[in-house]
Amino acid sequence: DFDPALGMMTGIPPLNPMMPGLGIVPPPIPPDMPAVKEIIHCKSCTLFPPNPHLPPPATRERPPGCKTVFVGGLPENATEQIIMEVFEQCGEVIAIRKSKKNFCHIRFAEEFMVDKALYLSGYRIRLGSSTDKKDTGRLHVDFAQARDDLYEWECKQRMLAREERHRRRLEEERFRPPSPPPVVHYSDHECSIVAEKLKDDTKFSEAIQTLLTWIERGEVNRRTANNFYSMIQSANSHIRRLVNEKAAHEKEMEEAKEKFKLALSGILVQFEQIVAVYHSASKQKAWDHFTKAQRKNISVWCKQAEEIRNIHNDELMGIRREEEMEMSDEEIEDPPEMKETEESALVSQVEALKEENDSLRWQLDAYRNEVELLKQEQGKASRDEDTTKEQQMKLLQQALQGMQKHLLKVQDEYKKREAELEKVKEEKLKVEMLLANLKEQVRALPLFCASLSRAGAPETDVCVFFSAGIISTFLHVHPFGASIEYICSYLQRLDSKV
Repeated sequence: DFDPALGMMTGIPPLNPMMPGLGIVPPPIPPDMPAVKEIIHCKSCTLFPPNPHLPPPATRERPPGCKTVFVGGLPENATEQIIMEVFEQCGEVIAIRKSKKNFCHIRFAEEFMVDKALYLSGYRIRLGSSTDKKDTGRLHVDFAQARDDLYEWECKQRMLAREERHRRRLEEERFRPPSPPPVVHYSDHECSIVAEKLKDDTKFSEAIQTLLTWIERGEVNRRTANNFYSMIQSANSHIRRLVNEKAAHEKEMEEAKEKFKLALSGILVQFEQIVAVYHSASKQKAWDHFTKAQRKNISVWCKQAEEIRNIHNDELMGIRREEEMEMSDEEIEDPPEMKETEESALVSQVEALKEENDSLRWQLDAYRNEVELLKQEQGKASRDEDTTKEQQMKLLQQALQGMQKHLLKVQDEYKKREAELEKVKEEKLKVEMLLANLKEQVRALPLFCASLSRAGAPETDVCVFFSAGIISTFLHVHPFGASIEYICSYLQRLDSKV
């Protein structure tokens, strides 16, 4: 990210791609080689580079959108003009905020100018030719956090996000399928047009969709009922045309099936001839005259041809079975229509016997090939069966272990529930005992008060004692206490004189 404009500073020659020894692109600087910094002369001051063997100055993490730098180690006599003179070579300076101490903050116009300013970190500055301590210092340049930079960066990010959303929306709209055209509103003129379209096979789909939309909108009323009935009647008459079209397609499919069946039977005849050639070549007369490699090739070719022939034979037999099933279904549905004459029945039986004979011969060859393959694969199958049995046993053992664990969990839960139930029963018995004691105390209070009154105690003392007993019973029932108003209301319910 080196900017050629950095070469405008005094003492740093600009990099020229056309310099001798350099190609069109300058060679990259190795990371181990320290960058050579030179003395920078300004009008009011001079900047001396740091020792190239020292490690680079440490910097903080770069804030997002940083355009502001912190500059420390300034001379005490440095002014804003001198600072501007040094750092305006890095780029356009927007603002300088200088402190009374030896540091300041500089805000640039662009972010890349901050990297140029960091290049000056570590330089020793000297004002004029003075060697006074107040006129010298060592610059320390670092990234600075500024609210203005963060705000501009956030605004820029929001703008980029808006542009990205806009671009994505345009892409989605471009790939979105077009919406169907809107359905026109019902009128007598549009009704006549739709009725004509319903009679045309090419425009029927469009017209039936319009009719459906009108009915769903609720356009049917007493005035338009006859028009809608005529359109529905036209839609019903289209069913006949669809049935005829389906019958035509079925006829074409049957013709194509017949062509395919004839072609397949011809292919099977040729396969039979080829297999016969292989079998005759495998006989002792001709087999002894072939070399070992030729015999191997002939046997491989014979197996391949027999496999392909068997596949085609199965396909042809499947087609014939389907036809026989269709014929049987038709005979069950329409028995009087499918009667044939005796001659045609005999001819069909002869053809069926021929086909069965051919199919049996083909099946016999296929069975022979399958027996040979089974003999070869018998050893492999036995190993596979052993492995499958072991896997099944492992799966069954895992399932049994899982069921045992589940059963133990259920037993533990059952024991816990039984213990909880016993505790609840004990608590219930205690509460019942407490209620019985309270009832006995309440019953004994009036009798005790009556005995006090007979013994000559004042009526007020009897009432006070009676009320105190009721309150103690009431509070016994309310272990967390009760307010005085609540107790008074309870006493007033028992005796209105309280």
